[in-house]
Amino acid sequence: MDRGPGFGVDVGGSGIKGAPIDLETGELVAERHKVATPQPATPGAVAEAVAEVVSHFGWEGPVGATFPGVITGGVARTAANLDPSWVGTDVAAAFAEATGEPVVVVNDADAAGLAEVRWGAARDHGGLVLVITFGTGIGTALVHQGRVVPNIELGHIELDGVDAETRASAAAREREDLGWAEWAERVQRYLRAVESYLWPDLIVVGGGVSRRAKRWLPLIEIRTPLVAAALQNQAGIAGAALTAGAGTSG
Repeated sequence: MDRGPGFGVDVGGSGIKGAPIDLETGELVAERHKVATPQPATPGAVAEAVAEVVSHFGWEGPVGATFPGVITGGVARTAANLDPSWVGTDVAAAFAEATGEPVVVVNDADAAGLAEVRWGAARDHGGLVLVITFGTGIGTALVHQGRVVPNIELGHIELDGVDAETRASAAAREREDLGWAEWAERVQRYLRAVESYLWPDLIVVGGGVSRRAKRWLPLIEIRTPLVAAALQNQAGIAGAALTAGAGTSG
């Protein structure tokens, strides 16, 4: 028997979006709902925003939520693109209290990696897959033979003497008003550095810029096969829902 839909929320540095997800296909069951990430992005304010997204759909049941940082046992260990007060916070408990529903929290890039392996560009790929999301920061997920190695924070490797995501993220492109070719050169340098550490069999690039992959992906020359994420910017939502499992919509 087919599973019912699940629900995923993707928490990012600039926006928080969510939707019910068909857990058989990874597709949205309804158009996603998005709100701006509160500024400052404190635990209480973000939890209220997550609750608003969940209540928009009248959802009742398990909720999967992503978090842009290292998550162990539901607790945030880093928060590079949110308020520092998140560090040490039980994210799962905070979101559960705000929504009134059970919540499972997963690193945002890990969620995207899960979704791309289950339904997307890395489906049925048995090798070592690196999924990289370019957004406010750079998120990375490492998947080996279908299993995610959690909390791989390769967006923070040193590049040109600084944190890589400060130069090669999508936010950096917008902040510095870079053309696609100029930004692609930075991304290429970043990807060459990463592949020298890991030697992956496939790299999947996601985040909002994956919708415009034709503008910049052909400009990049690296050793590893490189493809755009099939689920594009909804991979985090789908992966979060997959993590939480099937729930019951209300």
